[in-house]
Amino acid sequence: MDKALTTLWIRLTARNPTRHDRGASLVEYGLLVALIAIVCLTAVFFLGDETSEEFHSIGSSINSAT
Repeated sequence: MDKALTTLWIRLTARNPTRHDRGASLVEYGLLVALIAIVCLTAVFFLGDETSEEFHSIGSSINSAT
């Protein structure tokens, strides 16, 4: 019976990550989200004026065609 409980305990702990592992994953996801946000903000900063001018040009073309 003791061997069965030991085997069960080993299998249960092997399949479920410990709280430490979950915390590390949360930190990794947080860093990933922060990196994506920085990339998006940088893209908007550098391409924002050009994109705005392009949309304004397209809008003016559509407005003058109607």
